[in-house]
Amino acid sequence: MSAAVEQGAVDVLVVGAGNAALCAALAAAEQGATVLVLERAPESARGGNSAYTGGAFRVAYDGAQDIARLADLSEDELARSDFGAYPASQFFDELIEMSGLRADPDLVEVLVNNSFETLQWMRSQGVRFIPIHGRQSFVVDGKHKFWGGLTIEVSGGGAGLVESLFTRAQRQGVRIAYEHKMTELLVENGVVCGVVAVHNGQVRHLRAGAVVLAAGGFHANTEWRARYLGTNWDLAKVRGSRYNTGLAIQAALNQGARAAGHWTACHSVFYDANAPEFGDPALLNQQKNYFNLGVVVNTLGERFVNEGENFRNYTYSRMGAAILKQPGGRGWQIFDAQGAALLPDEYRVRHATRYQSDTLEGLVAQFEGVDKPQLLRTLREFNAAVDRSVPFNPAVLDGRRTQGLAIDKTNWALPLEQGPFVAFEVSCGITCTYAGLSITPQAQVLDEEGRTMPGLYAAGEMVGGLYYTKYPGGAGLTSGSVFGRIAGTQAARHGRAQ
Repeated sequence: MSAAVEQGAVDVLVVGAGNAALCAALAAAEQGATVLVLERAPESARGGNSAYTGGAFRVAYDGAQDIARLADLSEDELARSDFGAYPASQFFDELIEMSGLRADPDLVEVLVNNSFETLQWMRSQGVRFIPIHGRQSFVVDGKHKFWGGLTIEVSGGGAGLVESLFTRAQRQGVRIAYEHKMTELLVENGVVCGVVAVHNGQVRHLRAGAVVLAAGGFHANTEWRARYLGTNWDLAKVRGSRYNTGLAIQAALNQGARAAGHWTACHSVFYDANAPEFGDPALLNQQKNYFNLGVVVNTLGERFVNEGENFRNYTYSRMGAAILKQPGGRGWQIFDAQGAALLPDEYRVRHATRYQSDTLEGLVAQFEGVDKPQLLRTLREFNAAVDRSVPFNPAVLDGRRTQGLAIDKTNWALPLEQGPFVAFEVSCGITCTYAGLSITPQAQVLDEEGRTMPGLYAAGEMVGGLYYTKYPGGAGLTSGSVFGRIAGTQAARHGRAQ
């Protein structure tokens, strides 16, 4: 439905149309509620940030038998895969630890304990999960060994995820209204009862028994990035949807909702230096997240991060901030033949800003705006500092490191000595922000006094209190699904009672 919607009330109105929003819509429909989804984007750009993701979900599981309950696996796939286990206790501890002990433990507990069941529910909704063989495993002793607590993704990536959810929603009678920009909440007698939205220049008052806000954070709002994230964040490239500008967050705050989360931090990654300003579904895989297999340098010709601090799943989300602090906000990832052979598809797309040469000297000669003599010294010093006595194993924290450098690489330190050598020029790409609204474990939005706001629920990237500074890969989609499902269920019960 692209035309303006009628103004009659529905049981549940969902603002946003990404993974969290659609899970909320489906859950509400399961409760027998009439559901309307407002999507700010046109139909051709629907799906929010979810459509731009790789589709990986972080989920607690006890072994291969659990993965087989989520994904269709052949006997051969089971035999040649080492899925290990990712217990709920580890998932919980990593989320808390990566937040600097600041994350809301009640929300984290709900996310972790509901992760497996929620993915099973999504599978029943038509979402197809598969193992991430290409991006999250290395062949060790003849088996695909998965690493970093991340094992499954949606077939077709983020685009496949939202397509599956849209298809199911429409079959369940959920109405979708495109090009509707929500600007205000309607509140009567202290109860949220709808929204104000703009469609084709016309202001519409849309009433509902309950409202679920799932319209993302403010990563695409240049002014808010500069205001909250700080210097030069207005220069970052936007990985995903251009429509996530914080309007729904502001509308809730205007009605007294409590702000939560880390307003001066975000999820940001190494991103192709020549990528467009906003995400383009036709030009995905602009991120460059496997820096742990090589070295990263800035325009001064110096390394500035420990590329092997941990699995990339646990460090990649702050690399955009690291590169943005460098002179000019750009740099290069450099690999020799051994490291390059392990790089996934995001490095093999035709639109990557890629350099190659049989020698390091020839490679560096192609870079513009870098201190080339210093860069060659940096690479020679790195090569000399590698402890070659420790075996290289990309599937574990192998402890193969350098010794004596200003910034040592503490795992996967491969000397750059086997040609051909390749490099990728990178800058900062922002994925999502970490701040938003305070909610209860039942996804109810809280006001500034800590009371629930009747009729108002939230899920997805608009929820604050889960992520602070660092982020474990795949947690965002899982969080959106878990709290989206909870929000939709609770909103339907409230909305149908009105």
